Amino acid sequence: MNIAAGAAKGLEYLHDKAKPPVIYRDLKCSNILLGEVYHPKLSDFGLAKLGPVGDKTHVSTRVMGTYGYCAPEYAMTGQLTLKSDVYSFGVLLEIITGRKAIDNSRAGSEQNLVAWEESKTIKKHIDPLLQGQYPVRGLYQALAVAAMCVREQPNMRPLIADVVTALTYLASQKYDPETQPAQGLRTGCSTPRTRRE
Repeated sequence: MNIAAGAAKGLEYLHDKAKPPVIYRDLKCSNILLGEVYHPKLSDFGLAKLGPVGDKTHVSTRVMGTYGYCAPEYAMTGQLTLKSDVYSFGVLLEIITGRKAIDNSRAGSEQNLVAWEESKTIKKHIDPLLQGQYPVRGLYQALAVAAMCVREQPNMRPLIADVVTALTYLASQKYDPETQPAQGLRTGCSTPRTRRE
């Protein structure tokens, strides 16, 4: 959650503090670098674009980015908004599940992480590397934040500042094995696997 909150703070800076705002356009786990004590930093600004200014609502551009992370409205129309980055922030689901956004080695219904999330079965597939050691309430709240970020309608997605607030709170929550025993692993996997990007 600290990594997710830090990445959200980076996006918040680009969206709310940079003048004009900057749309990152290629947010994915591999573009979040970790420094000392796992301090996250956004990297690879090669696809970043200056955001809309004045009374404009979007920037029209050729669709670029990584498949599986592009917001549906951007992929269909080329209209890029700050909410396009919020959709990409659904990578929080990758952190929780340990899965890729698009995984062609899985069954058809489980290849796309966002579509899989919408089926509500994702709660059964928490990353087994967590070994059940997480605050359950915090997990469900993190899933709720991620689900809000990947809503199909851009106006239904939260502002990145609201995501920062939620994740900063969740990052402050600690797992206490004395008050909350490890959760049973309900992963659907027969054996734990190593984390893949």
